[in-house]
Amino acid sequence: MKHLIIKLYLLTTFCCFSQNEQERFRIVASEFQSSYNESNDKDIYGMFDAVMKTYLSLEQTSNLLNTIRSNFGLIENMQFLGINNSAHMYRTTYELGVSDILIALNNKNKISGFFIPKNLSENILKRERNATKMIFPFKEEAFVFWGGETKEANYHMADINQQYAYDILMVADGSSHKGDPTKNESYFVFGKDIIAPCDAKVVKVIDGIKDNIPGEINMKDLTGNTIILKTANQEYVLFAHLKLNSILVQEGNLVKQGQVIGQCGNSGNTSEAHLHLQLQNTADLFNTVGAKLYFEEIIVNGVVKKDYMPVKEDFVKNKRKFTD
Repeated sequence: MKHLIIKLYLLTTFCCFSQNEQERFRIVASEFQSSYNESNDKDIYGMFDAVMKTYLSLEQTSNLLNTIRSNFGLIENMQFLGINNSAHMYRTTYELGVSDILIALNNKNKISGFFIPKNLSENILKRERNATKMIFPFKEEAFVFWGGETKEANYHMADINQQYAYDILMVADGSSHKGDPTKNESYFVFGKDIIAPCDAKVVKVIDGIKDNIPGEINMKDLTGNTIILKTANQEYVLFAHLKLNSILVQEGNLVKQGQVIGQCGNSGNTSEAHLHLQLQNTADLFNTVGAKLYFEEIIVNGVVKKDYMPVKEDFVKNKRKFTD
């Protein structure tokens, strides 16, 4: 996410702040925080002056605020820092990070300038790896087509949003399918149950996207039918390319480890059935940073591995059996 700027206000220097917060700014900041957390974007737009509204429409404002929510979450508090050219600066703590917000008001207490320096990548909660113990998301053995820490083993490493992601399918006799290669049902992994790797909350569901004919791709709906889970440790697990109408959960649901949440499919930017699986630091599909995903105890190529991150061409299954 690039710099978030609503009307370029005069930002000359941030030195020599006055320390006296004006009451009218305190009220506006409090109203902004409440409306932001309640997703009342129309109310926030109503706080803008006429000049601000020439820069952003209501739709653009809502899109911008939703992007901030996706990257940072809700606002926990806004702490007054000081004054610069009559604008007030607030150190804003979100669920997932910290940034400074600068607010300017006109003489009618309407917002005439609003500035968020950027998506502070140095402050947003980063993940080296998962803290939550995870199981493998299939009941059966599966094959890691892309996985690992190098571009040679894992082409996802070229994109920070997807780094360390897995592409998982199933293989028998050196092939991912048997029979007509133009039919999804010929692919061993198509329709296989996807299970929750841990206890978590469902924070994102995309459904209703048709499965592709193998060999064709859908560039419009990149992740296809999708689920994102949020762990108690503020980690996000993304499952992409699921089967049409197979998703069994809704946003807001709590799921238990091992619970079936959907089925593997061939929807979105994919040429054949597989599961795209990744750990990331936000609920956003594209403005996020990928992290390493380790599994607590799995069998890899016939050998039990503990706290292991699979790599390309590993055959993987859970040590513990999961049944319906």
